[in-house]
Amino acid sequence: MQVRGFAAKSAKGKLEPFEYEAGPLGPEDVEVRVTHCGICHSDVAMIDNDWGFSNYPLVPGHEVIGTVAAVGSGVTQLKPGQRVGVGWSCGSCGYCEWCRSGKEMFCANEKATIVGHHGGFASSVRSHWKYVIPIPEGLDSAWAAPLLCAGTTVFTPMLHYGVTAQMRTAVVGVGGLGHLAVQYLAAFGCEVTAISSTHNKEQESRKFGASRVIATNNSDELAKAKGSFDFILSTVSADVDWPALISALRPRGRLAICGIPESDVKVNVISILAEKSVSGARSGSPSDTAQMLEFSARRGIKAMIEPFAMGDVNKAVDHVRAGKARYRAVLVA
Repeated sequence: MQVRGFAAKSAKGKLEPFEYEAGPLGPEDVEVRVTHCGICHSDVAMIDNDWGFSNYPLVPGHEVIGTVAAVGSGVTQLKPGQRVGVGWSCGSCGYCEWCRSGKEMFCANEKATIVGHHGGFASSVRSHWKYVIPIPEGLDSAWAAPLLCAGTTVFTPMLHYGVTAQMRTAVVGVGGLGHLAVQYLAAFGCEVTAISSTHNKEQESRKFGASRVIATNNSDELAKAKGSFDFILSTVSADVDWPALISALRPRGRLAICGIPESDVKVNVISILAEKSVSGARSGSPSDTAQMLEFSARRGIKAMIEPFAMGDVNKAVDHVRAGKARYRAVLVA
């Protein structure tokens, strides 16, 4: 099958029209015809080879919404025409301890949709059926696309780390990830504080569900929040004042980091002796993602997006690269 898409031919290169032969459909594979695809900062990082393992030509795109075009001979769970999504992962070994326990994202042989595999800036994308998630009724495709990565990335640590309604919580960064995290925590019933560099996004943060906004630039507001939070989720890619965030935790509180900061995070052990935790967080398993989508549909949670035609992909990528997206860019086929 011939697939038409847009590929980067070199690091930081412009995306160019690109065609490739997908080959025969495997017995457990699904061909998804792309209708919408979000643009994640991870796509930009892969285009620019920020992480050092990009292979070119590279077709980005791992926040895919589309319809099932074809299924392999062994696939009974999905049918042609069904509306589905594909996120960061598109396969795993299926038999290791992590795959057997529903934690497939930890599989040593996890296959990423845009690492050694062509993604969703294209007419279609392929995935193992387990990673092709049905989209609930009530979720608009354009709004839902960013949920396939940004949504599951912030929702999963809330599940895995036991966030409950009585907790006092905070989100660092009100951007592509953070604006969704605030919505989810508010929907959980938590008290939510948005932590941003300035108060410029205060009005929007409150609309998303924050009851308070703390500004960190030229301010002692974060220092005054010492001992305030049970759970803090950091969604930013820049370095922040980690000691101040740890100080802002209550005893037994947790700082979960899903944004990838520029520098290593250093922790003073004395600062966490009150059984505080600093943990990583990442996109979830297929079951985590399905649960997130159902929750989003029930609670009316959606990404704030800026749509771009698929043909304007370079304009859209530059928009995201420059940090101008408010809050997620979505390509529309």
